[in-house]
Amino acid sequence: MPNFTVPDDGQWNSKPAWKLPGWCEPVMVATILFGAMFLTRKREYRVLDRSAPRPGYLDVDSENSTDRLLSYPSDSDSELEDVSTVKNPPKVRDLGCCKVTTPNTSRFRNNIHSRILQRFPFLIEMLYWIINYAFYRMTSVLSSKLFAGRGIWDVAQEHGISVLEAEEYGMLKFLFPIRERNVQQWFMHGHQDALTVLNKCYALIHIPGTVGFICWYYYVAPSFDTFSIARRTMTLTNFCAFLTFVVYPCMPPRLLPKEYGFLDTVRHDDAQSVWMSGKFVNQLAAMPSMHFGYSFCIGMTMIYHSGIFRRTLERGEVRKNVFWKLFYLFVGLGYPTFILVTIVATANHYFMDAMVATCFVLLSFLCNKVFYVFVPLEDLFLYVIRANKPIPTTGDRFHEKGGRL
Repeated sequence: MPNFTVPDDGQWNSKPAWKLPGWCEPVMVATILFGAMFLTRKREYRVLDRSAPRPGYLDVDSENSTDRLLSYPSDSDSELEDVSTVKNPPKVRDLGCCKVTTPNTSRFRNNIHSRILQRFPFLIEMLYWIINYAFYRMTSVLSSKLFAGRGIWDVAQEHGISVLEAEEYGMLKFLFPIRERNVQQWFMHGHQDALTVLNKCYALIHIPGTVGFICWYYYVAPSFDTFSIARRTMTLTNFCAFLTFVVYPCMPPRLLPKEYGFLDTVRHDDAQSVWMSGKFVNQLAAMPSMHFGYSFCIGMTMIYHSGIFRRTLERGEVRKNVFWKLFYLFVGLGYPTFILVTIVATANHYFMDAMVATCFVLLSFLCNKVFYVFVPLEDLFLYVIRANKPIPTTGDRFHEKGGRL
C-alpha cells in the first residue's frame, strides 16, 4: 500500500465552513417545494368554485392524460358502447401483457381535497418524493437486520476495501487511473480553501439541488411525458440503489482505518448536513453514489433540454438560441463533473461508486416504464381516499410563453 498519512488537526489548518442552523436546510427544501407548488398551480382553477367542474385526470375526453395509458376498452365498438352507458365507467389499464380494471375516481372530482390537488397538481410529485425518502430511511434498518450475525460494520468495511482493491488490481483497473486518496491529498496540501468549499457543497447541494431540479423541470419541461421520463428514471435509480444499500453495505473511504490515508473532511470542517444525521441515516451506503447518480441524471436531462442533439422538437417547443444551448450543455457536463470531484475529494465515495451509479441511471432510463405497473395501485389508493388525480400543468407555461427556458 502506498505510504500516505492523514494530517492531524494541527497540520491541516483548514478554515471551518460556515455553519448553518439546523432548521435552515429543512426550511430551504420546504421553500423550494412550496414555491414550485405555487408556480405550477392551475391559475384559472378555483378550489371553492364548483360552477364549472373540469374534466378528471383520465376521463374519456381528456386530451391531457399524462401517462397515455388506455383508460377504457378500445378494442371494439361494442365494448366502448357497453361502458359508455355507465355514469362512471371503470378504467381499463393496458399494461402490455394484460389489462387491469380499476375504479374510476372521476366521481370524486368535486371533493375538496380533489379540488386542492387540481389547483396544485405538484402536490402529487411532493408525495412521490416523500415516499422515496421514507424508503431510503429504511435501508439502514433492513441492512442491519440482514447482517446482524456477521456485524454490518465489519461487512461494510470488507466491501469498501474490496472496492479499492478492485480499482487498483481488478480487470477494470484501466477505468480508474487515479486513486481516490491522491485526489484528497492534492486538495489537502495546497488547496485547502477549495476543499472547504467542496465540504459544504457536499452537504448542501445533494437534497436541495435534486429537489430544485425536479421543481424546475416540472415547470419548464415541454410536456408532462418528457418530465415524467426524467422523474421515473430518477425514481427507479433510487430503488436500484436502495436495494444495493441493503444487500451490499459499503463503507465510504472516510470511515476506513487510518492506514488507508483518508480523512473525513466534512466532519473535520463541521460542515455536516442535517440530512446526514439522525437515527435512520445510512452511513454505510457508499455503493452506489446517489450524489453522482442524481447529478448524472440531471446533467443528461439538461443536455437533452438544450436541444443540441435533437433534430425534432416537441409540440409547441421553440428551438433555443446559441446562448441557451451552450448554457444547458455547460451545466449538463459541468454539474456531474463537479459532483464527482466533490464526492471523491471529501472521501465520501469511490470512483467505482460513480460508475455503478451511471450504469443504474442508464438501466433505469431504458426500463423506466416499469413503473406503469403501479398505476392500478395508484388508482386504488385514490379511490380509497376519495380523490381524483389532477391534470398536470407541465407544458402549459412552456407553450404559452414560447418555450425559451
